Amino acid sequence: MAERVRQEFLHAWQGYKQYAWGHDALKPLSKGYHDWYGVPLLMSPVDGLDTMILMGMTDEAAQTRDYIAKNLSFDRDIYVKNFEITIRLLGGLLSSYQLSGDKRLLALADDLGARLSPAFNSPTGMPYVYVNLKTGAVRGESTNPAEIGTLLLEFGTLSKLTGKPIYYDKAKHALVELYNRRSPIGLVGSTINIKTGEWTDPTSHISGGIDSYYEYLLKAWLLFDDKDCERMWKASIEAVNKYLADQAPTGFWYGQANMNTGARTGTTFGALDAFFPGTLALSGDLDRARKLEDSAYKMWTTFGIEPEEMNYMTMKITSGGYELRPEIIESAYYLRHFTKDPRYREMGKTFFDSLVKYCRTDVGYAALSDVATKTKKDEMESFFFAETLKYLFLLYAPPDTIDLSKVVFNTEAHPIRRTW
Repeated sequence: MAERVRQEFLHAWQGYKQYAWGHDALKPLSKGYHDWYGVPLLMSPVDGLDTMILMGMTDEAAQTRDYIAKNLSFDRDIYVKNFEITIRLLGGLLSSYQLSGDKRLLALADDLGARLSPAFNSPTGMPYVYVNLKTGAVRGESTNPAEIGTLLLEFGTLSKLTGKPIYYDKAKHALVELYNRRSPIGLVGSTINIKTGEWTDPTSHISGGIDSYYEYLLKAWLLFDDKDCERMWKASIEAVNKYLADQAPTGFWYGQANMNTGARTGTTFGALDAFFPGTLALSGDLDRARKLEDSAYKMWTTFGIEPEEMNYMTMKITSGGYELRPEIIESAYYLRHFTKDPRYREMGKTFFDSLVKYCRTDVGYAALSDVATKTKKDEMESFFFAETLKYLFLLYAPPDTIDLSKVVFNTEAHPIRRTW
């Protein structure tokens, strides 16, 4: 199975190289390319490099690494999304630097970190959504917990590897400012204004927009032995389990609630929420992790491939696309690691077979616009290389491929090692 996954990585990578080389992403139907901001930031090569290294593609990885080192420039007059660029590019560069020892990658990471840093210059210290890589100008004051709280692994690691504490301090300050604005019952909302610090949407959940905030509280504690993060994680997960967990007739899920009252406001669950069994497993809560992954698996098998979102009370789709997302596979990987239960490898085969059956094209893989009809769309995001295929590979690879006692994955599945 590991070798089959590796072959599918090669298939998609060769398609990218043939039709989109030097650009951010392959368009797998039109055989064209897509750049996020009009100029290439080599999103797919940076995101995919550490996967190649882990898969043992030594020559391909060396060529890709050399290309990145010689051609990637952040001296661009463009506004980029701080969160996405941090998890994909900063995380990818740091991880590949640790795996390869190529100091050019660390230099690129340091340059990028410096260019992203002005995002934190708000009245609260929580980051603006966008920052201009050349001028340092910022914009976007309405944001969410994920975009504020999913920066410490990358900026913290950059700090440790460069000896510049400012990176750690800025990202940690943003995280603490957000945590300090949680409600009296311990929940955060969906949208906050980083200038005023006021919540503009009180809906609490574990889905996209909040998800990786919780993930990073746990992982920053594990990676940096940060006691503040340990305390914040333990307080947060208690509130999440109390108010968001939902034992429904269809299974065990996490839904939506009002951050101030805890009152249930929604019963949707989707592809992005499926990261949570993995986070629960990593925290030691295998009971909830198992039950939630069973529910997520039911979501996948009900439709042949998981939808972006559905109502778990009715098992009806509320958002029907599939973006080649990795989260359910990531959770199977953690559960397999911690329980040794073969069921999770069987689940992985279901995920793999569905991907090949419904998403494979002659030059790569395509997202689906509708899981009911299995209609493809012209997109293959870089996280397909970084996360989806990496976690599928690791699910079957020899256990010593990654030592989870020494490695923490960022939310883009870039492995970061405690080398400090």
